[in-house]
Amino acid sequence: MSVSPSQPLKPRKRDRIRKWLSMGSPPSPSPPSSLQPDPTTSTSGGQRQPSSTSSPEGPDTSTRTPPDLEERPEGSTIPRSPSFKRGPTLEKDLVVLSTTFLVEGHPQLKELMKTIVLLHTKYESNEKAVELIRECAGFTVYLARYVEQGSSDATGPVVEFTKTIKDIHTLDPTDEAWLSTAHKRVDRSMRDIELSHPLLSEVKKEPPSRGLPGTVISILDIGAPVLGLLKQVLDKAGVVPFLNPVLSAVMGLFQAAQQTQSNFDEMLSLSMTAGDFALSIAQQCSTFRELPSNLVDAITKLESLESQLSIIASECRTMSQKSFVSCLFQKASFKGKLDDLKRTLDTAIQKFQNAGLVNVQVVLHRIADDVEWGRLDGLPRHLDTSGKLAEYLVESRTPNVKDIYEWIAASSELLLCIHGTAGVGKTTLAGHLSKELREAGRLAGAIFLGTFPTDMHGPETIIKMIAHEIGSIHPRAIPKILEAMKQCHRTSLEKHLQKYILEPLQSLNHPYPLVVIVDGLDEWQDHSTFTQALANLNPYISVVKFIATSRLNLVDSHLPGIDKVSVRTYQLPPVSMEVIKAYFEKHLKSVPWVEGRMATPGDVDRLAELSGGVPVWAVTVISLMSRRLSESPPHEILSEIVGSRRQVGNGDQLGKLYQNALEGLFTTPDTQQRYRQFFGAITALQEPLSPSDFSKLTGIPTRLVNEIQAILSALQTQSPPPGLKTMIHPVTTLFHKSLLDYVQTTTDEAFCISAPESHSTIGLTCLDQMDSLPPPSPHHDYSGIQYYAVKYWPYHVFNGTPRSKDQWSKTKHCSTLQAISGDAQRRWATLFLKTLTPGGDELRMEKVAVAEGMVSILRALGDCLDGSGGDRWGFQVACLEVAVRITGDDAEVWSALGQCYKARGDSMGGLPIYEKAEEAFRHALRLQPESHPNHAELLANVATSLRLCYQQNGKMEILDEAISLARNALALCSTPHPARDKCLNVLAVVLGDLYDHNSADSTLQEVISMYREALTLRPAPHPERFKTLSNLASALELLHFSTEDRSPLDEAIPLLREALELCPPPHPNRFAPLSNLANALRGLFEHDFGMVLLEEIIDKLREAISMHRDALALCVAPHPDFYRMATNLAEGLLSLSQFECGDRHRAEAVTLHREALAHCPAPHPYHPKALRNLADALFNSLLQEAEEEEEEEEDNSDISKMDEIISLYHEALAHLPPGPHPDRLGAVKNLCRVLGMSSRHTGSGSADQYNHELRSLQGEYALSGPQFHDTSRTPWQLRPRFVFVRQCK
Repeated sequence: MSVSPSQPLKPRKRDRIRKWLSMGSPPSPSPPSSLQPDPTTSTSGGQRQPSSTSSPEGPDTSTRTPPDLEERPEGSTIPRSPSFKRGPTLEKDLVVLSTTFLVEGHPQLKELMKTIVLLHTKYESNEKAVELIRECAGFTVYLARYVEQGSSDATGPVVEFTKTIKDIHTLDPTDEAWLSTAHKRVDRSMRDIELSHPLLSEVKKEPPSRGLPGTVISILDIGAPVLGLLKQVLDKAGVVPFLNPVLSAVMGLFQAAQQTQSNFDEMLSLSMTAGDFALSIAQQCSTFRELPSNLVDAITKLESLESQLSIIASECRTMSQKSFVSCLFQKASFKGKLDDLKRTLDTAIQKFQNAGLVNVQVVLHRIADDVEWGRLDGLPRHLDTSGKLAEYLVESRTPNVKDIYEWIAASSELLLCIHGTAGVGKTTLAGHLSKELREAGRLAGAIFLGTFPTDMHGPETIIKMIAHEIGSIHPRAIPKILEAMKQCHRTSLEKHLQKYILEPLQSLNHPYPLVVIVDGLDEWQDHSTFTQALANLNPYISVVKFIATSRLNLVDSHLPGIDKVSVRTYQLPPVSMEVIKAYFEKHLKSVPWVEGRMATPGDVDRLAELSGGVPVWAVTVISLMSRRLSESPPHEILSEIVGSRRQVGNGDQLGKLYQNALEGLFTTPDTQQRYRQFFGAITALQEPLSPSDFSKLTGIPTRLVNEIQAILSALQTQSPPPGLKTMIHPVTTLFHKSLLDYVQTTTDEAFCISAPESHSTIGLTCLDQMDSLPPPSPHHDYSGIQYYAVKYWPYHVFNGTPRSKDQWSKTKHCSTLQAISGDAQRRWATLFLKTLTPGGDELRMEKVAVAEGMVSILRALGDCLDGSGGDRWGFQVACLEVAVRITGDDAEVWSALGQCYKARGDSMGGLPIYEKAEEAFRHALRLQPESHPNHAELLANVATSLRLCYQQNGKMEILDEAISLARNALALCSTPHPARDKCLNVLAVVLGDLYDHNSADSTLQEVISMYREALTLRPAPHPERFKTLSNLASALELLHFSTEDRSPLDEAIPLLREALELCPPPHPNRFAPLSNLANALRGLFEHDFGMVLLEEIIDKLREAISMHRDALALCVAPHPDFYRMATNLAEGLLSLSQFECGDRHRAEAVTLHREALAHCPAPHPYHPKALRNLADALFNSLLQEAEEEEEEEEDNSDISKMDEIISLYHEALAHLPPGPHPDRLGAVKNLCRVLGMSSRHTGSGSADQYNHELRSLQGEYALSGPQFHDTSRTPWQLRPRFVFVRQCK
């Protein structure tokens, strides 16, 4: 396109573009082909030649960017400008480009960045100097943020810090003290700047942007080194400056996405589209070597695009300011508005692209490809509940829903427990919340535990189901979920929660928490274990929150470990009478009334009154009257119901309704017997079966199966899953849990169901299928009933038969198993293993194939399933439980069962599972004579399981018995018994628990003695040697802190160094010897302080800190040992701050203590200690700063810190029990000192109150030692936290 010189141009934007393109006047109408080639390009000789053309007008000294650009006449070539090449991540590119525009408008900030980059170039070979320069670069980022916010006084601190950096340039690097001097100057400069500019301190306290490129501070969040990004910013200076307004609008979109409370993904998609397009324009425009013929048209389109982007950004900012509750209740208009904005953006981009200047393919954020979707489907999947849950009564729960939304938006708890009576509508509410939150982009996943049998599903399986939900709803999380599938084999439940739920949700970078819904939590046998493990996610409420429904109030029921979980309970009340009446009025119209005898308004009122506000009662009544279930017409059923004198809330009216319904549905003994047979079978059923297969499984004719199912549909409150309407389902899939509770607890023998009897019956039918099984094939071409029998007969036999040898021998299951041929047994075992582990290890298959006899086969299967990561644990334990029934007097089989339960407890936790392990080990012990060579090891196993029970319930009598059994075990295996090292280790571990309780030196000496001898019996390369080395060293360190003798540390340090060599990275327990070695080195520092050369002991302290850093890197939150690792590093840094880089080390220590505190919020048992640690660190920092600066404590900065210190001590004291407690005494004493330094913060009466408490507590402590009498802890008096690797092996 050619443009006449006489054409009017908008001066502002077009002049900027011409300036950047080095154009002095509008182009002439000559065609593009007349443009000359770029003289800086390669000639025929292959060498670049400089341009011989010069501008007659001379250089532009006012606004040219970069400085070498000159105004050039029409038709001249365009010089090379700074080019912009896109990198691998959109976020980083936007940050670099936006920061480039920022520094171009602020020359002082640009000068600061140049000075830092030059300093790095000068000292890049000096690692310690580079560390200081990195710190300067990080502070520069905060200054840039300060500038970006438009602060009126932002230039001053930038100039001041630039002067400091230039001063460092002048220091003599040959001077030994130059680096220390540089540190002091930087620390002082940063502190002075923050003191004189309080708003800058507020900027530093703001939370990070979580990876979104909305602000300069994102540099710290996108995983790239700050120094490298500063260099890139300087390199790109001057690139396509006319895009600055466009990029500002894009940044506005991202900022709106960061702040929105709903539909983040949609708003992020909008922002990513605009950002990707802006970067594409920047890249292409920055590489132009000749003037495009259609530039003017493109400029016009760019102006239009900028205008549209600004409007869209403004609309998004307005939407992002809406509250979460407002968004939820107006989700339709909110979502519709975003869709409209997306269409507007697409239109604007298309119009610009049609100009022909840039033709880009907008690439949105990464969506998982087909391969990843396939791998995701390898996880357990939740049953499809779409269209299956009961109808939500519109407006029936509006106040409750609003309460829940407000909890999601503003609460500080991790878990909301919605509890209420059976049938009150918890599952229906959970389904409604799931639907609403999904539409608003706030749902992580939802699991309805009442819709499928959970007996075979352990906690890790449910976590994987939640992960599958997360991946299905949020495809961007799939890569992290796939990482978890690789990393979580046989790991703890806490690790599963971290890798499968927390990290995938963190990777989404949402500005609000996503919600996981778990319905029917108390209906799951492992709910206690799952709930306890949630405690590690307490600090992450900005990422994820949980909503659980339960009939039980988890707090009032004193669920084990619930005190460690941040939880709020919410009682779901019955729905209002108006809602129930509206429901009856609507649905009574659809009842097939006879002879016009319909319900009257009085009947409706009576039904609503009788319901007690329980929706399931109302639903069941309508269902009973809507189907021809008996000879009684609907009006007679209605008359019988309304004639009742009791409300649901005033007694067991729901149970009475079920009783009357069943009596009306099954009127004869024969039909009642068929009902018990059918209902009992679906109670035990684990998977849906066709009516014909179900008939074979139960012996009920297919015709009767269909008939009974049709009759029971009157009591059905849930629809079958899509596509499975004709199948026979497990009971919880279709019926309300209250019906199952009734039939299992009623005293009416006509309708009472026994689950064990049902399992027994199905198990026997499954065993009858064994001899007819076909040979294994790749396609599992055997029938439905055979497939079910192969997979589930051990489970049903386990749950339907007694353990007792005498009782088992009388069952038909026993004789049936004995009659199964060896070939049939091996055929079944191969099919069983292939069904559970398709594509499994051939070596394991071979191990099963060569086993002789059912007991050996079952044990081999147990071993094979041991490596399945917990998903098949229910099948593993079923195999071993059947094995102990078949051979009731084989101690080895009972011991294998005990090991199975113990291993499960080690990974999942929980007292009941350890009690089962103890029971199995005791049974094995009774079967084995003392003369047996393995008797000592069995004693040790019982002692170990008892100790694990003690750790769960804290009962000292259990620990006492564990110690006694461990001593007996050791007495039976004198040297050279092969189990002596294990027995020594077990005794040392249980005695270590005793020492934790009584702190007796004699106990500790015995622990050390046990570990020393065990170590001699575990020479390298024994696989357990590193644990014994680490534990012995930890005990020696405790001895040092008890006696203040140096020799235990001298012995411990080489032991820990050897332990480190034996567990190189990535060993999962490497952090323990690392941390303990660091503590030992700190112990040497404290012991030798003042007695040897200062430089020598500081070197020990530096080495200790380095190891603390390594240990912390291996325990990243939410690792359960993060608190200890972070605290140890913080206290080491406080020690080192006495001698070098004081401000920097103290600041890092305070940050670490803050992170440790966030890791253990109330009611975590470490919460008060973490509060006191942070207060102590701030207080010591305050004292040291005052000493170094020789300032008065009443300085303004000190006053602001005192406010926080006083608040922290107050909060710590509120959580500590009154009376003699060392942490309480220290907190009170330090609080008194702070109050004395800042009397204006509190009246003298308050100070007197705490001084009185201090004197009282000191009087109660008749103990010696600095930890009681001088608890104003200086940094080197902080006792480290040791880590024991206390597996009893």
